[in-house]
Amino acid sequence: MTHEIINCDNNDYLHDASNLNERWDVAFADPPDNIDLGYDVLKDRVSEIDYYNACRNWITRILRVADTLWWSFNAKHTAMMGSILYHMIDVEYKPCVQVFTFGQHNNHDLGNNHRPCWRISNKGECKLYPEQVKVPSWRQLNGDKRAKPGGRVPGDVYWHPDDEVFDHPRVTGNSKQRRAFHPTQLHEDLVERCIKLTTKEGARVLDPFGGTGTTLRVCKKINRSCTLLELSPSYCEHVAAEHSLPVQKYGIPA
Repeated sequence: MTHEIINCDNNDYLHDASNLNERWDVAFADPPDNIDLGYDVLKDRVSEIDYYNACRNWITRILRVADTLWWSFNAKHTAMMGSILYHMIDVEYKPCVQVFTFGQHNNHDLGNNHRPCWRISNKGECKLYPEQVKVPSWRQLNGDKRAKPGGRVPGDVYWHPDDEVFDHPRVTGNSKQRRAFHPTQLHEDLVERCIKLTTKEGARVLDPFGGTGTTLRVCKKINRSCTLLELSPSYCEHVAAEHSLPVQKYGIPA
């Protein structure tokens, strides 16, 4: 498999990739949440209209180069995402959600214990391989002879194995997956499930918000090629050191 780490502004890269007819089978995107997290070179607090426009532009540009896009976002933006996709008439989407077994504590209201992860594609372009993500059914787990062999395709909520879906906790400070150089991180099993549902081995995967390199680690594990785009030179160097890969620069002075 071929893996790339590219230090760039993803808008510039995606624009040029589209003009060059570059294609990826699937993109997995975990964009900034606009909640003032402490990224090293990115401002994570802009106006609501600027954030709306940024997300709409990212989704549009990614779908020009990828058949399918997985878009993980903060639950507070659910209505905004619905508005964006409602006005994209040639797009179809499947709302899925990650539910945390270790949620955020809140003394004043209900805590945020879920994160939407929506599958978006241009109409007719989404390819699905459900046989690759089957899990044991309740009947299999409980020794019921009526259980069909091979398990079943899980639901659209990533939660608990007894519900025939996955348990993907938040990646907090005590997690073995945690990379402390970055303020936020998704669970590798969540990314793996999404990629395996929408690609076969050997496929090309794009991550426009490279972060800690979660998508790259998953792609190496399940035999997919990965192109990682990341604005921060520091984050790129951390990921490159972990995987013994060079950092390519695109549109950014060396």
